[in-house]
Amino acid sequence: MSSSRPAGFTAPGRHIVEEDEIKLTSVGVDIGSSTSHLVFSRLEMRQEGTRYVVVRRAILNESEILLTPYLDDLTIDVGPLGKFINRQYKRAGLKREDVDTGALILTGVAVRRRNARAIGELFAQEAGRFVAVSAGDSLESTMAAHGSGAVAESAKSGGVCMNIDIGGGTSKIAVCAKGKVIEVTALDVGARLIVLDADGVVTRLEEAGKIFAAAAGLDSSVGKKIDRAKLASMASMMADRLFEVVSLSPLSPETKRLLRLPPLAYRDKIDAITFSGGVSEFIYGHNPGDFGDLGALLASEVKKRVQRLAVPVLEGAARIRATVIGASQYTIQVSGSTIFIDPLDAVPVRNVPVVVPEFPFESDEIDSVAVKRAVELALARLDLVDGRRPVAIGFHWEGSATFARLEAFCTGVRDGLEKILGKGHPLTLVSDGDIGGILGLHLKEETKLESAVISIDGITLSEFDYIDIGALIPSSGAVPVVIKSLIFPASPSSSAVG
Repeated sequence: MSSSRPAGFTAPGRHIVEEDEIKLTSVGVDIGSSTSHLVFSRLEMRQEGTRYVVVRRAILNESEILLTPYLDDLTIDVGPLGKFINRQYKRAGLKREDVDTGALILTGVAVRRRNARAIGELFAQEAGRFVAVSAGDSLESTMAAHGSGAVAESAKSGGVCMNIDIGGGTSKIAVCAKGKVIEVTALDVGARLIVLDADGVVTRLEEAGKIFAAAAGLDSSVGKKIDRAKLASMASMMADRLFEVVSLSPLSPETKRLLRLPPLAYRDKIDAITFSGGVSEFIYGHNPGDFGDLGALLASEVKKRVQRLAVPVLEGAARIRATVIGASQYTIQVSGSTIFIDPLDAVPVRNVPVVVPEFPFESDEIDSVAVKRAVELALARLDLVDGRRPVAIGFHWEGSATFARLEAFCTGVRDGLEKILGKGHPLTLVSDGDIGGILGLHLKEETKLESAVISIDGITLSEFDYIDIGALIPSSGAVPVVIKSLIFPASPSSSAVG
């Protein structure tokens, strides 16, 4: 196996593909609207066939949790944030150059362009080694479901597991079945919609917080001292709105106004529930302290309502840290020889997010409209619909490769990626079979696609992978591929919430 460059190690001259066993130091960084924190990990990887797989993952250090600092309502104060990050490296006994890889997760207000740019500058020296993920509501819901173990539980049990991620500003609900997130939604319910200082004076108030405060009879403008006794009523109303969604009930107009994503269409049985996010620390009885918000009160109301559902509640390995993942994992593969790249300078590419649509390959005829819809759903699930970033389509081809099937597939993929191609990004296909060459040729010769095409095969990808595709190796006609995968905890355990 060959590689055109090192895979991001700190040791000079060290190439990942020359070693049978590899140890990587990794960090996951989660910066959100309410809290920010880090997890340092050690990954041990072993070569198996044409790839490296993680055989052991150990947590080296879990950081303190910082209440994300602000200059104003929407601008994160990167000065204190940078000092916090540097302090966590020191607590972990690590220098920046000791870390081989990592994942930087931005959520909520942190995703705003000005904040994202400033936060990115804090990690400028890690550029190329880190996977950077700007997570909107859909992606954050999906990541939390993986991080909590709800997805793994649905795969293990064969049942349907719902993850409820209750954070500072929003609550995200994900329905998981057969090891996949099948549907998500989100609404403006969270512990830090209103924040008080030690004297009961309002220091922060979100728009949704104003709605709940007014309904509870609170005059809650910033700088005003309020009656803490009425906060319980505010938390109760929040829990009512949340559990209209969780119980799969018809939604009231008040709840519909709080939705940030379309409502859940799922109406069948829920076999288990997991919680994640900051409020889950209170729900599971870990009681992290008083942060001047509604965390403890909201958790108490949630616990009352979840008992009424009579659905088993499981506790995952990750709660508030469910979206901080902890690590990105390197794997190396080399593409097959039936690849197609046009023009050749379309590679190398780095840190391209992977989507894995559920393509309709089961019948003899492929429906191009269904292919387009599958691509669009996969992009929406990972918040990639705006076309700003290139993406790689990972898939397993099934059935024959007749002209009609190739034409329908290529047309559907092209149409589904319209916004991405329109911004000048290449159409990148990655299959695990030997179909790469013929698909690329069809896209160029028959579909007459003007965009650059990268079509490679012999590579297995999953969602939450990020892929580097190196330059063509002249001696073999193959390309080296580095895959970075976000790693999630195992299944949750049973937990009594009461």
